Amino acid sequence: MDALALPTRRDEAWRYSDLEAVATVWPLPAPELIEVPAGESITRVIVQDAATDVAAIRDYRVILRAGATATFHVLNTGGKLGRVAIDVTAHEGSHFELGAAMLGTGDQTLEIVTTLNHIEPNATSNQTVRSVLGGQATGSYLGKVAVARHAQKTDASQSVKAMLLTRTATANAKPELEIFADDVKCAHGATVGELDKTALFYLESRGLSPADAAALLLRAFIGSVFDGIADDAERESVEAAAQAALERML
Repeated sequence: MDALALPTRRDEAWRYSDLEAVATVWPLPAPELIEVPAGESITRVIVQDAATDVAAIRDYRVILRAGATATFHVLNTGGKLGRVAIDVTAHEGSHFELGAAMLGTGDQTLEIVTTLNHIEPNATSNQTVRSVLGGQATGSYLGKVAVARHAQKTDASQSVKAMLLTRTATANAKPELEIFADDVKCAHGATVGELDKTALFYLESRGLSPADAAALLLRAFIGSVFDGIADDAERESVEAAAQAALERML
């Protein structure tokens, strides 16, 4: 695609996007480049909580040298269009970890788009994405794992779950595997559901209001994606932002 041309619905990575919102910030700047030297580790916490009348697009390109590790924790909850895209190139023995949550309501469009390029042997990756969507919001996860022919012993997994609070919200999940090696372990799973009415009734019977009961279940639903944040202050900040977003939705 021409770098100056607006994407269209024919571009797979933009199929479910709000293209009118994209047009307001096009052309996009070059992706932020993050290169992790051999044997080293980084952690990145990304909170996308822009005002709900703007398009907020964050684009990252990650290169993991041999034995390197990158862990990303993403909270995507702001913007009329809120999009976080991560393109990873994994060299031998490296590991990429993603824990992400999308929380949207109103007419928001939220997206997480990932591409994992396993180009050398023995690299691993794990992606966990949780979405909570209300109103007429749309939340989309598009995640491609591409395993090169000589990238044997690759181990990659994707877990995608979405919770719809209204019948007018939409969740799109497209985990994708493109494998050319023959000795790999790759798996993905995607589910879309709603809050368990039995669990809600149980909590309400113990004295919680309907909103508090729903909030408790939703915090448990998304909480695991932030468990790996080592810095207590950072984790508390992300959890507080997620809690504020959930309160707006309920």
